[in-house]
Amino acid sequence: MRRAFTVLLLALACLSAGAAQHPKSKDVALEARVHRVEHGLLPSVLIQGAPPAPMELAERMRFYKVPGVSVAVIAEGRVEWARGYGVKEAGKSDPVTPDTMFQAGSISKPVAALAALRLVQDGRLDLDENVNAKLVSWHVPENDFTREQKVTLRRLLSHSAGLTVHGFPGYAADAPVPTLVQVLDGGKPANTDAIRVDTVPGTQWRYSGGGYTIMQQLLIDVAKKPFPTLLRERVIAPLGLRHSTYEQPLPASFAALAATAHNEGQPIKGRWHTYPEMAAAGLWTTPTDLALIAIEIQRALAGRSDKILAPAMARQMVTAQIKNHGLGPAVEGTGATAHFSHGGVDEGFEAFWVAYETTGKGAVVMTNGEGGTALAMETIRAIAREYGWPDYAPRERSLAAVDPQKLAAYVGTYEFHPTPAVTIEFLVTSVQGRLYTLREGTPKTEWLPFSETEFFRTDSETTLRFVRDEQGHVSELLIDQGGDVYRGQRLKPTQ
Repeated sequence: MRRAFTVLLLALACLSAGAAQHPKSKDVALEARVHRVEHGLLPSVLIQGAPPAPMELAERMRFYKVPGVSVAVIAEGRVEWARGYGVKEAGKSDPVTPDTMFQAGSISKPVAALAALRLVQDGRLDLDENVNAKLVSWHVPENDFTREQKVTLRRLLSHSAGLTVHGFPGYAADAPVPTLVQVLDGGKPANTDAIRVDTVPGTQWRYSGGGYTIMQQLLIDVAKKPFPTLLRERVIAPLGLRHSTYEQPLPASFAALAATAHNEGQPIKGRWHTYPEMAAAGLWTTPTDLALIAIEIQRALAGRSDKILAPAMARQMVTAQIKNHGLGPAVEGTGATAHFSHGGVDEGFEAFWVAYETTGKGAVVMTNGEGGTALAMETIRAIAREYGWPDYAPRERSLAAVDPQKLAAYVGTYEFHPTPAVTIEFLVTSVQGRLYTLREGTPKTEWLPFSETEFFRTDSETTLRFVRDEQGHVSELLIDQGGDVYRGQRLKPTQ
């Protein structure tokens, strides 16, 4: 009997030891995963036959002059880990932690869309009704483009309402901040043009922060509440998000948690800009909070939660409306590859947010520096490889041999007109058999050939293609950015 009791005690001790050791072994495995991500950043493009050289997060932060980065990774439908790297402000020692708040830029849009869709679900808005029927404080000016087709909430959310104003630069700390109506009408002190319909609504996709600003006014008029209050009640509080707000300017209670915005590695004046265009660009948050929002959408899609949206409305949100854009996020893939995402850029802040619909995977990377998008995508690719995502692997391109003498034909200045009010000049140069471009305010960029007329970079999927006219002279430069092609005309040399 005594021996049996001793054996039982030993068995219980072993079970106890096993229970104690299991979390520790899991922590070791998790730390190994995190280490592989931190030391395995990947470029956008790999040269075929050349294995990628390992890139470390700390080194890439120095390369891009980004002082601080925060990362959260979703696995099996939960936040598996969240880490901060670097500092909140260059020249200071206050570290970035998972609780450090960043401006989310345009990731504000899909989060704001959740509140709009909740009002639709509650019967207070209709996705396909003319928004002027519910707007009170301001109305979309009618014109020839709106005679037959109207601006609707569905079109605002999917960037197909025919509206102007791509994005917003925000307002420096010492600058006057306009009211929302002044932004809508382009009235002083607004620093952007009036938001107007200039193409027939519903006929084409064109990214418009202006459209989301109209949506902001629509939600204010319907809910009869300040926009930050509405978003707190409809999204932030139900999910228990501790470090998120749409309040602009940022309240003093959050200031100690906030990262400082940087350009070229230097803090911007006043630490950050203010964005009255809250729905389009005004969210302050953390990767962990954004990950929790993504998880809630995943759970709603699976029918396991309706804290914000019921499953049917969540499905509408991630269903492509026009050009792979849903009601808020971009959407791509089918089945196990179906995922929703959005990038974000405010002055001195850049970020990326992505999650898979059915596999419980995803990640968020937020940075406090210009150039942070490229860094975020290198980090996303490392996470994708570590966690076995079906997407975000680097593209492989073969390197072509091009006679250096032929590169001379491409040297010149090419003029682009991405919008009626904007002109961009690209200077193409050739140095010692290598092709480079220069654009005002950006560093010199090298382009590698994958044919005699086509060139690529390893840090971007953007490509260049030179076009000759009927006489054989190089006359145009085509820039392809993920399927969006911009055509630049070669300027004749000054005589």
